[in-house]
Parts: sequence; structure tokens; C-alpha cells
Amino acid sequence: MRIKSMPTQPIAGQRPGTSGLRAKVKVFQQPHYLANFVQSVFDVIGDISGQTLVLGGDGRYFNREAIQIIIKMAAANGFAKVLVGQGGILSTPAASCVIRKYQAFGGLILSASHNPAGPDADFGIKYNIGNGGPAPEQVTEAIFKRTTEITAYKIVEADDIHLDEIGQFSMGDMQVQVIDAVADYAALMQGIFDFDAIRGLLAQDFSFVFDAMHAVTGPYATTILEDMLGAPKGTVINGEPKEDFGGGHPDPNLTYAHELVDILYGDDAPDFGAASDGDGDRNMILGNHFFVTPSDSLAVMAANATLVPAYQDGIAGVARSMPTSGAVDRVAEALGIDCYETPTGWKFFGSLMDAGKVTLCGEESFGTGSDHVREKDGLWAVLFWLNILAVRQESVESILADHWVKYGRNFYSRHDYEAVDSAAATQVLQHVRDQFESLKGQTLAGRVVKLCDDFAYTDPIDGSISTNQGVRVLFEDGSRIIFRLSGTGTSGATIRIYLESYEQDTTKHDLDAQVALADMIDAAHQISKLPEFTGRDKPTVIT
Repeated sequence: MRIKSMPTQPIAGQRPGTSGLRAKVKVFQQPHYLANFVQSVFDVIGDISGQTLVLGGDGRYFNREAIQIIIKMAAANGFAKVLVGQGGILSTPAASCVIRKYQAFGGLILSASHNPAGPDADFGIKYNIGNGGPAPEQVTEAIFKRTTEITAYKIVEADDIHLDEIGQFSMGDMQVQVIDAVADYAALMQGIFDFDAIRGLLAQDFSFVFDAMHAVTGPYATTILEDMLGAPKGTVINGEPKEDFGGGHPDPNLTYAHELVDILYGDDAPDFGAASDGDGDRNMILGNHFFVTPSDSLAVMAANATLVPAYQDGIAGVARSMPTSGAVDRVAEALGIDCYETPTGWKFFGSLMDAGKVTLCGEESFGTGSDHVREKDGLWAVLFWLNILAVRQESVESILADHWVKYGRNFYSRHDYEAVDSAAATQVLQHVRDQFESLKGQTLAGRVVKLCDDFAYTDPIDGSISTNQGVRVLFEDGSRIIFRLSGTGTSGATIRIYLESYEQDTTKHDLDAQVALADMIDAAHQISKLPEFTGRDKPTVIT
């Protein structure tokens, strides 16, 4: 085996975003693009000689080719072992599970999450540290800095590894172990939830559909839901992972998971429906003709956590991203536990979980998780709901109605304007910032503005500071309008408007969220001039 030092030069634009480096496939296929980034990771993460690297991805187009390149670079850079999922597959939560179980140095996860896949679509890569979670900002900034200085990368001349065959292979002095992509994760789930109770639920007159959206969760859901828990064959639909996700957009929301939505809102709808995304870390929960917002889902999980064996003694605390509704805050207050508000990005939850401060956490962008791994976890959330349903023996809708009676309802919605001209998107947020002083004390949508700011966060564990995390308009009654640019797309900019209003009156809890928030939607357009700046008269996606 010969190690080659390949001369290269910096490639602009390789700064990792909220969830790693994302770009079009054709960008990643450019000479040296992937290798530059991987070498930059290896150069800054510490002494990797003799260490283990976990490697896998969501199976999207270019996944297999990228894995072969990374394995050869890992061998050239001194890793002793690479654990790679069979077929190059590892869901993001499963990768975190494997990193933690085998005490690996870290892992490279190949995914662009919920973004479309295919030769003309998106690809991504991110580095997760030894706790199984996404690299913190000081690491991603060091990686980026290195990409601006790189002059060479190391790679070995060797044959490709047979990724479809479980077993151990050698590449020079390095061992490559192709592992069952599902087994370790499935065992972890079995240790968290009451599988006997869920089996009992599924044996009743209970109907259930899980949409894997032709993405990575298919094999995990089929093994756990159908093989281990006894759900009828066919419960998992679109369960075969495809390089282009079957031509769909694997984002589990009411717009893109339209096949599942049609089933749950159709005639003879099943009792329960759920979906996961491209890399398996997001989830959508549905009842019969009923949608559970991710914010409410987190709150219900926290309120019912003791029904799950792993959390039967209670939870240490909860955390949510700033744009996520305050529904879980009310549960935390009732339970007498801490609730932390962080910027968007799962990495911000990692230090809190490592310090034992929180057990459950979530984001409004269809991500929930716990301290069992250091990533959000779509299938875990589905199993959590099944465990609750099995114990309570109530419908999804009745569980939410009961929750709102006890805690009140946080009407909540997110409006996404995708692929907006970047300059126009920046103008929208700046226009709101320019009104910070004048808006204070004004009445908008029948509410008095209390405060306007750019959200900033100081990590209570490591003291790191994150600024400019979202433009907030906060009202005296607790309502909120938040504007934020998303970091998960690869074309233009995505403007996200988050709208929230709290309602205690139970006679109003059955209102449609868009109706309940209509005046706030108008106010958001008024103060941002989004239609004028962008030319958009309606969102791309409403959740």
C-alpha cells in the first residue's frame, strides 16, 4: 500500500453550516473538493493515530463513491480502524449510537438530511465528535480555517472495499469493519422502550403507517416495527432506500410527506401515522385526521416520559431551540425541572446532555431526541409515541386535547420561503432590525410589542457565545414572531417565519392554527415587507 500526497489548493466556500458542509453533488464531484474537506477535518481534530472512525451515510447519490475516498484517506492519515455501515448506510442517529457504543474517536456522516437527492441534487458531510454529537462551533471553525490553507491531502492507492459484505477487511495497517447498519441501533431502542406493551398495542385493532420516504430509515423501521414488534407487513411504506429517494423530497412535513398525509386524512384513516426524513433524524407524527406539531410533540413526550421504561424515574431537564414554541416550557415548570432555550442546531444540546442537565430536547423543524444518542432521532420519536399510546390506550387527538386542557395551547406555525434571492432575504431581516426601537411599545395584531432583538446564547456549560441566531419580536402576552435564515439549503436562501400565540381558553383549542394566527401572519408581512422584497405572496411550505 502506497501513501500519496496529492497537491491541492483551497476551494472557496467550504465553511460547515448548521449541519456540516452541503452543496450540489456536482460540486462535491469536482476534483479535490471532498478530499480537501476530509483532510481539513483530519488535520484539526487531534491525534488520530491508532483511533477508530465511524463512517456511513443516508444512501443518497455519491454516497458509495465518497465512502471509498474517505476510507482510503483514513488509512493514509493513520486511523487504525474504520467502522462502516453495510452498503455505506448509517442513519444519523445510528451513527451516533455506533460512535458511542464502540467509543470511537469520531465519525463522518454523509448526508444532506431532508434535502432532495440525485445527480443534480444535494450532498453533504459532517464530522461528529467522540460523544456522538455534531462538532461544536470551535471545531467547525477550525475545519473551515484549514480549508483556506490546505496545500495537500493524503490518500492510499488501494482497491475499493466490498461495502455490501459484512466482515473485516484490511487496507494496509488499517482494519475496515463493515457492520450491520441496523443491529446496534435496534438493540438500543429495545433497551429504551416497552416493546411488550407496543406489541400488545399492535396486536389490537390498531392501524399504523410509517412512511420511510425511500430514505435511510426504511431498513431500520422494517426491522424494528415489522420484524421485532410484529406490525403487519406493509406497515412501512416506501421502505427501500434509493439514491434519489424515489424522486421525492424526504422532508417529513405536511407538504412533502403528502402520500402519508393523504392516507391519514383519507377515508378509513389509520389510528397513527409517522414519517422520517433522508438521514433518519427527523419525524412527523399524525393521528387520524390530526397533525401533531413538533413543538407539541416534544411537550407531550416530556409530560408522559415516565411511561417509557428508560425515563420512568423522571427526566433531568428539557431543552428546545429558540424558534420552537414554549409548550415544553410549561411542562417543565409543572414538573419542577429546568428548560433551556438554545440556538437552532443539535450541537447546542450536546454539552447540556453531557453535563446531565437535560434528558429530552427538540426543535420545531421536526427533530426530537434524548440523551440516548447525541443526535435527533426520528424512529426513536415514533417508538416514544407508540409507547405512550400503548400505555394510555387513547387516540393521538385525545392525548393532545387532554394536554391542552392541562397546560393550555401554544398555537404555532412556521412559514418557509425557499430558494429566495440571498440579497432579498438579507434585506427582509435587516428591515425588521432597523425597526427594533420604533416597534417597542407598538400594538401589532392586537398585542403590545415588549422587546425586539437578535437572539444570542451563552452556553451554560462551556461558556461559548453564539450571536445573531434569529430576529425576534416578542409581545407582552408571550406571543412571538421570529425571522431566521435557514442554513440547510444549497440554493439561494430560505426565510423562515415562526409564529406563536398562547391560548388558555379551551373553547378555542380546536381552531386551525392558521386561523388562530392569521393576524400575526399579517403583522409579520407588514413589519418585514417580505412580499415586497422577495416577490413572494405565499410560503413554499407551511408547518
